[in-house]
Amino acid sequence: MQHPISISGIRSVSALGNSIEEIWNSYLKGAPLFKKSRLGVSEDWISEISDTSEKALLELRQSQQAYTKLDRSVLLAMLSARQSFQSGKSDMRIGINFGSSRGATQLFESYHETFLNSGSVSAFTSPTTTLGNISSWVGQELGIDGYMSGHSVTCSTALHGVLNGIAWLQSGMADLFIAGGSEAALTPFTLAQMKAMKLYSTSENVMACESMRFQKKKNSMVLGEAGVAAVLEKNISEKTLAKIIGYGVASEKLKHNSSISDNADCFQRSMRGAMESAGLENVDIVIMHAPGTVKGDLAEKNALDLVFGNNLPLLTTNKWLIGHTFGASGMMSMEMAVLMLRKNTFIENPFYENSRHLPNELNTVLVNAVGFGGNAVSIIIRK
Repeated sequence: MQHPISISGIRSVSALGNSIEEIWNSYLKGAPLFKKSRLGVSEDWISEISDTSEKALLELRQSQQAYTKLDRSVLLAMLSARQSFQSGKSDMRIGINFGSSRGATQLFESYHETFLNSGSVSAFTSPTTTLGNISSWVGQELGIDGYMSGHSVTCSTALHGVLNGIAWLQSGMADLFIAGGSEAALTPFTLAQMKAMKLYSTSENVMACESMRFQKKKNSMVLGEAGVAAVLEKNISEKTLAKIIGYGVASEKLKHNSSISDNADCFQRSMRGAMESAGLENVDIVIMHAPGTVKGDLAEKNALDLVFGNNLPLLTTNKWLIGHTFGASGMMSMEMAVLMLRKNTFIENPFYENSRHLPNELNTVLVNAVGFGGNAVSIIIRK
């Protein structure tokens, strides 16, 4: 990379909590943050944001009349961005790229139900359900008037936002960039979609998402909601929490809409690209995408074995704790990476036993994300 990219702020709003201390304590506790809820015809495991996060979200919603009309996914994005961004940067050229896999799911479903019943919809329907709504409201909340863009690259959405931030900063088109992902898709229709593909966990045990249990015979995805934002700047400063030193991106030819090759060709290329751009032969940790599906987990593990061979890094993930947060998931992993580096502590996954010994000091983490469409992203972060 021409210049290292600093992560000068990163915050999430999720089941883990609403403060750095609360989030880290949730990781250390290591208990799945799932509860049974009846969203559709049956009770299923889901992962909702914490009570402290819900309180902060409600305060944000009630802070301005216009905010009461916004979708939950937009509010999650605004709250996480506000917590990660330091004010007083009005003289800087700031870009925003916030994405979501599903977008304004709750509002869209509500408006569509009204339309089916009455044949008409609210005047707020179009402006509050467009995908660009997320980044533009983040900008409104932060008082930023520069570049704002929203996008969806399914479950690799947030890390694609990081790639865009790297490009804007390296090119000199921005001095600071806010990248993030937000997902509030805990709705009956979304859950029904996952069940239709037979991806959802049917376990009665709270350890319902068996992410990285490579011997499992049944899919075990659990849905979660989250908003997470990272503030990116070029070069290193006293505000730097960690730095991005490598990235890779790749896609692969699909056999069907949700397919991935047996050895995750896309991940092999994205990880090799990240290692090459960082000038590394190995990393200390890989935070896997590992959604909890039989094929998704195993294909990524096969790719890791082919890329690293006998020198496999420590492997972990956070989906067994918070479920799959779709478009926010890659950035949730990036926040986990920053915390592990700063705390010099490795968060284990109970479904997988690492054979590699833990080093005295953690220095590098590779974060993976991929989504429907075979769009893989790998980002390497250094202490």
